[in-house]
Amino acid sequence: SNSSANCWSRLRPGNMFNSYNVKFYHSKALTSPYPGSRVERSQVPEDKVGWLTDWKDYNPVEYTAKSVLAGPSWADPQINDKGFAPKFNERDGEVERKSLNGLYVVENGRPRNPAGRTGLTGRGLLGRWGPNHAADPVVTRWKRDGSGNKVAHPITGKNILQFVAIKRRDCGEWAIPGGMVDPGEKITATLKREFEEEALNSLEKSPEEKAKLEKQLHELFSQEHFVVYRGYVDDPRNTDNAWMETEAVNYHDETGETMDNLPLEAGDDAGAVKWVDISDKLELYASHSYFIKLVTEKWGAHWSEDPGPECHE
Repeated sequence: SNSSANCWSRLRPGNMFNSYNVKFYHSKALTSPYPGSRVERSQVPEDKVGWLTDWKDYNPVEYTAKSVLAGPSWADPQINDKGFAPKFNERDGEVERKSLNGLYVVENGRPRNPAGRTGLTGRGLLGRWGPNHAADPVVTRWKRDGSGNKVAHPITGKNILQFVAIKRRDCGEWAIPGGMVDPGEKITATLKREFEEEALNSLEKSPEEKAKLEKQLHELFSQEHFVVYRGYVDDPRNTDNAWMETEAVNYHDETGETMDNLPLEAGDDAGAVKWVDISDKLELYASHSYFIKLVTEKWGAHWSEDPGPECHE
């Protein structure tokens, strides 16, 4: 069912992939030039994105970045390389090749992007053929005044939620501090590790400082959490044969006590880190604004000054 555009966020994110039209999904995955290169994608008209639409003249550009072809530990070999026989749609040794969105088609030995054509084949900047799994920890607290009382938005009267945002070094956009799931790593471990590395600069800390951080973070990351979204992400790095998927998870510090004692410090891929007030005015990387909006709905927090038409389930 296609709800009207302003109601799309009401769809349960698990079903969003099937129930909202693919156009939402593929806008960033059609951008040119391809990130970090001068490569232009071949143009894909809106009505030709879906694979079910016959398009005999489709002639995508082939591109895999040199950094991927150099064969780093996080990247697969090329499909026709000797001895490389990936098991798609299943766990392949330590590498998870299952998609969070179900089965994907494999054509001529290459996985096919489940959201449609992107105008580019190969892997671009992505290491894996097929799904490349990431994890995005959304760490939140209530905005409080000097006396420790929650701050409400003057127009909506709803309390303002804050989240830990990093400024990405690669594109300068604000984002959730996330990253790739290492082979064999549990998603919970990725969420915690990425938050430590990007928002607390744990890689530069002494063993003692690290142990202290670990203890505080354990409190936050072992409590009940809310899975905001699992599935395909419309990402500028996506290609016809490789795409980003993520699990975004909200860890909420209700009293603010845990996070108050944690010194935010940008590290690893982050250029800056800070607590950001959440509202619809935020311009965030990839699909991050959507994840943040779902979190505000979960906590009944302020999102928009414009109420918009009522959405009915």
